[in-house]
Amino acid sequence: MTATEPVVRYETAGAVALVTMNRPRYGNAQNSAMTYALDEAFYRAAEDDEVRAIVLRGAGKHFSAGHDIGTPDRDTDTSFPRRAGLWWDHVGKPGAESRLARESEVYLGMCRRWRELPKPVIAQVHGACIAGGLMLAWVCDFIVAADDAFFADPVVRMGIPGVEYFAHPWVMGPRRAKEFLYLGERIDAQRALSWGMVNHVVPRADLEEYTLSTAQRIAAMPRLGLALTKKAVNQAEDLMGQAAGMDSVFGLHHLAHAHNAEVGADSLAGQDARSMRDARRDSEGGS
Repeated sequence: MTATEPVVRYETAGAVALVTMNRPRYGNAQNSAMTYALDEAFYRAAEDDEVRAIVLRGAGKHFSAGHDIGTPDRDTDTSFPRRAGLWWDHVGKPGAESRLARESEVYLGMCRRWRELPKPVIAQVHGACIAGGLMLAWVCDFIVAADDAFFADPVVRMGIPGVEYFAHPWVMGPRRAKEFLYLGERIDAQRALSWGMVNHVVPRADLEEYTLSTAQRIAAMPRLGLALTKKAVNQAEDLMGQAAGMDSVFGLHHLAHAHNAEVGADSLAGQDARSMRDARRDSEGGS
């Protein structure tokens, strides 16, 4: 994107900050430039005393198609200022030193920081919410989905046990998480609602108005009360094992990357966005 078209747009509607991922040509696939732009936007919203709630959304046809694994602007070998941790820069490092450093920062680390943003965040999801897109939605306090939204984490096809921010058992329950991951298939918004993954499903035409109205109602509550309530629920979730579970699965995630790199051409088992799409269509009968 150019200076006039940033990868993340930031605006306000009264006491609500609207944070919009803006790579519509690529389904808002997340490169590092977008990740750090999101971080800037969340900092901005946190520091603005006039902002009481935040909406995260995507421009174009989709909320987010996941991590950028092949667009012309993929920037896995580019340095960015590290904020989620003090691990060394991944650029120029060999093997796991590079992958672990990068993913600890831009994936697991960033998502954990955003989850603790002390103002309520609502994900406004339409179209695709796939793999890395789930991570962005799941760090939000709740999710409003359009009736055209669909969700999937197909990375088991790469031999990888789910995305880096492994919230699956907590957002949908263990048995649903296994089904979701083992099959790697898309589930629609109504099914996601029945699984407890999302809070509300609304017609696509009503999504923006409904989400903004909900955010404005939240914004009318006392700021400290909201912050403490968010912390209370997050702490309870961590006491249920989420933080420790994520740490353990992050290790398995990197074991899978290392295995792929050792026995094959790369850490993604030779898969890219096109091959993953084609494999899904074959498994679902061409749909």
